[in-house]
Amino acid sequence: MGGYYNAVVTRAITVIGAVIATSMATASAAAAQASSGGDSTTSSQPHYIRSLALGAISSILLHEAGHISTAIALGHRPTFGFDKLRPTVYSGINSHSKPHEQFLFSAAGLTVQSVIDEAILDVPHARGSAFERGMIGGGIGTTLFYLTIGRTGSVSDVDFMARTRAMTKTQITLLFGSIAAVHTWRVSRDPHYANFFVRPAPGGGAAVGVEWRR
Repeated sequence: MGGYYNAVVTRAITVIGAVIATSMATASAAAAQASSGGDSTTSSQPHYIRSLALGAISSILLHEAGHISTAIALGHRPTFGFDKLRPTVYSGINSHSKPHEQFLFSAAGLTVQSVIDEAILDVPHARGSAFERGMIGGGIGTTLFYLTIGRTGSVSDVDFMARTRAMTKTQITLLFGSIAAVHTWRVSRDPHYANFFVRPAPGGGAAVGVEWRR
């Protein structure tokens, strides 16, 4: 039985690694664009908010891709549906007979985002683009959501992980919360991410909020 689970975990890690590698290639491309002036955070960039939002959305989509790829790696067929009008990915795993596989599925989303954020902060590159800021913000924001108002619920990742009895909600909160806290601290200390969620304004200043033009 131990050999089976080792093989399952190895296969899941391989697929998640492929997802992370793809996402890092995307982030690297965005960073290269930033270094050439295509996605800078200077006041001359009119698409800053769009790039920031695109990065955040990409992080969330990669969260879901982590769930999907893990379910497929474990030999299941994930499905899509709605839970109280909320779009949801269902693992196709019987959590009662295969709790360890359900735990891997439920943990995959936050794990992928945490690893991506860690890679962005560690891998040498031209950092600080709006897209990259959105990616990091999406990862930190999703983690905070699941550890607070998304902590409980019928389709909560944290709730499902706790139900498998592999970890308690407190342990899950400490694990992912500490990672998000470290990433937040590192961003606050890195001058490349100055004014992290603030939109550059003409003249070199900073603006908060969305500006509407006719």
